[in-house]
Amino acid sequence: MIKQRRRFAPGVFIAAAFASLMLALGMSGTLGAFVATITNTDNTAATGTLTMQETNAAGTIVCTSDSSPTNVANCSTINKYGGTTNPLIPGTPVTTTVKIKNTGSIPATVFTMDGKVCTQSDANGAGFSGTATDLCSKINVLIKQGSTTVYSGTAAAFATAPAVDVLTVLGTTSVAPAAELSFDITVTLDSSANSTHQGLQISQPIEWTFQA
Repeated sequence: MIKQRRRFAPGVFIAAAFASLMLALGMSGTLGAFVATITNTDNTAATGTLTMQETNAAGTIVCTSDSSPTNVANCSTINKYGGTTNPLIPGTPVTTTVKIKNTGSIPATVFTMDGKVCTQSDANGAGFSGTATDLCSKINVLIKQGSTTVYSGTAAAFATAPAVDVLTVLGTTSVAPAAELSFDITVTLDSSANSTHQGLQISQPIEWTFQA
């Protein structure tokens, strides 16, 4: 018997060759490519700080918010109402100057000043104390930054008034890092005070706050 040769169409060989190529690519991955790569390795993010410093006019007393782990501090060494060393008499003002500074690395975009509860007690070292109970309403408080009035009213009213938006009052939008603002705080015993107001004192915290 004579064997006959099978003849395959050219397309069969092409299909077989393509299948072999695909098999080879599947096993080896790729034949080759141009590649360029950049990897950013130094990607870090850090937060800024917002800290406040208060000093007296002479710069001899300094209070800082970051002296506390919570960045909130009490400053009992700067008496903004003059203290008992400057006793009040009706109609005579006593002025104390303080400076508030942004010692952080970011601007303060909110700056408020808030008068807290006013309390009355007998004056330290007074020979006697009067019987009046309304001294907070008899002491007028004037707070100015330069020629701009930030607050004006009695100590009693200061305690119940909303916190003052200092930036709005001053017509600015922020306190930049290293910027410092000076405030003159004047207290005056009203001329209507009488002998029953002798030998008394008030105490009223003032809270200054930066926000960003």
